Amino acid sequence: MILVTGATGNIGSALLQELHESGGVPVRGLTRDVARASFPDGVGAVEGDLARTSSLKSALDGVRSLFLVSRMGEDADILAAARQAGVEHVVLVSSITVQTHPHLPAAGENLAVERLLQDSGMTWTVLRPTQFASNTLWWAASIREHLTVRLPYADIGLPTIHPADIAAVARAALTEPRHRERTYALTGPARITARQQVEAISVALRQEVSVDEISREEAHQQMAPLMGDETANAVLDLMGGDVNDELLTVRDTVARVTGSPARSFRQWATENADAFR
Repeated sequence: MILVTGATGNIGSALLQELHESGGVPVRGLTRDVARASFPDGVGAVEGDLARTSSLKSALDGVRSLFLVSRMGEDADILAAARQAGVEHVVLVSSITVQTHPHLPAAGENLAVERLLQDSGMTWTVLRPTQFASNTLWWAASIREHLTVRLPYADIGLPTIHPADIAAVARAALTEPRHRERTYALTGPARITARQQVEAISVALRQEVSVDEISREEAHQQMAPLMGDETANAVLDLMGGDVNDELLTVRDTVARVTGSPARSFRQWATENADAFR
């Protein structure tokens, strides 16, 4: 039995579909509200909350492989509960910032979870994805209301990844033993700037969307009330304020692990155009 946490999220929902289509192993999706969950036929829905480890007992019953997104709850307690329940292998979603920006607090927290898993006695696979294509959903309200995106660093290109590619690698890691005790840095197939992302969304919408480039200071003023000063500065660094060769590197990990090329941002924009209408 495989348990997928975050089963209604960008990665988890795609992973459930991947596992359902590949067949062979029973799959269960964890959700906080079973009544509202919509999973593929044959995928079991089980209620639980990573923020409440005590709620996971029934969800973990009979599970041998676990897909876990880090820092959604007390990871030490979650991993202990998984080990006690008989889980043998955990696929953990961490972040590429562990290797690109280890000085950032969130990167340090992700590294700590990786080490907890590696010391847990269970086998493991660690996934370190870069910036998600779905992060552009932050622009959706502005595009719907004004057909404009206001952002800094409009012309810094980063190798943004389609969440379905993270799911595809996770599916391989959950079902193929050769991926155990491996750490995979994951990126998209090419660097793409924020301006190019807006252009791809414009094409998908068949409607012109403009870019209003703003300063880091303006962006910080907008972001800090929502996420705090420290997190806002970290996000702005990763958007373009503190890029380095490691962050800019395009990797072929998705293709090597899955046998299929990584999906483009244009494909993601086409698939998700309705979110911007």
